[in-house]
Amino acid sequence: MKKIKLLNKIASVGTSRFSPKEYEVSTAFDSPDAIMVRSASMHEMEFDSNLKAIARCGAGVNNIPVDKCAEKGIVVFNTPGANANGVKELTIAALLLASRDIIGGINWAGTLTNDVAKSVEAGKSSFAGCELKGKILGVIGLGAIGGLVANAAKNLGMTVLGCDPYITIDAAWGLSSSIRKAASYDEIYETADYITLHVPSTSETKNMINAGTIARMKKGVKIINLARADLVCANDLKEALVDGHISKYVTDFPTEDTLNVPGIITIPHLGASTEESEENCAVMAADELMEYLEKGTIRNSVNFPSVTMPKTDAQRLVILHKNIPNMISHVTSILAKNNINIENMANRSKGNYASTLIDTFTDISDDMISTMTNMEGIIRVIKI
Repeated sequence: MKKIKLLNKIASVGTSRFSPKEYEVSTAFDSPDAIMVRSASMHEMEFDSNLKAIARCGAGVNNIPVDKCAEKGIVVFNTPGANANGVKELTIAALLLASRDIIGGINWAGTLTNDVAKSVEAGKSSFAGCELKGKILGVIGLGAIGGLVANAAKNLGMTVLGCDPYITIDAAWGLSSSIRKAASYDEIYETADYITLHVPSTSETKNMINAGTIARMKKGVKIINLARADLVCANDLKEALVDGHISKYVTDFPTEDTLNVPGIITIPHLGASTEESEENCAVMAADELMEYLEKGTIRNSVNFPSVTMPKTDAQRLVILHKNIPNMISHVTSILAKNNINIENMANRSKGNYASTLIDTFTDISDDMISTMTNMEGIIRVIKI
């Protein structure tokens, strides 16, 4: 029986996909084959040698030590696009919250006691704002979420300018033809009335919104950040709010620096907090784990390249290794010396790592797997 450990509450529609004849699912395993996680931090965890995979029910993997996992041959999966619609809808809400003082008006209305209708008519002008129609929205990042936001904003009557240096062909196909392509982030900074961020937190994007980039923006710009807190330099943001260069900032990632600051609306990380998003993520994560544990298939991994090969009755080796010269020839030579014939093979590489699947109808002993595992550059060998 394969053991799946849950570090958070995972929607049952996902965990029920594991056949009870082949899998056990629990929060209490000490030596699981795989882990499903949402927001629980794993950076301080010690990983048992049996752990083969981690599936994050969501897109961000900041709570997982991805590099450490790669070195141990633990494949880390995420679920890109599974919560995209939920985040898109909250982004539209954030655009509206940035445009009109809806929250201030609601709070004020709650204080009214006498002659409410008359008081409302007398005081509502204090909470007036502007409409989205006709305004320019700059979308930074046009992946699963950013693409949906761009299309939805276009349908609301906004002029949409998008920029994504790493856009995939599939993502590009999903964009409305009326979305304008920006040559660079600077074009968005200089043009947009609203800017929404939909990029991961990396060394390149951390503090991408800072004093320098803010200085290039239009005075009164409104910024939406439902991606990650550290995309924005909080100190530079607050200075820009004080001098009016930024008129409103809406974020789904509150921090000590952004709570209770005039001009900042903090949402408590609700982007993917919908029943539909949680279910979609759970189903996708469960399927990724089953495909890997049963077939060696890797899809949507953040630390190893995707690799797939039709599964037959042959015995399969899953080999995770460094992306260095002659690795495949070294592996195949060991198999050849032991009279093992390769029926089928697939290999993919990405950055420093590679994934290889090998099928054979010849039995492979544990001793041979140990020999292969001890080869320089080999991280892990799993027999399926």
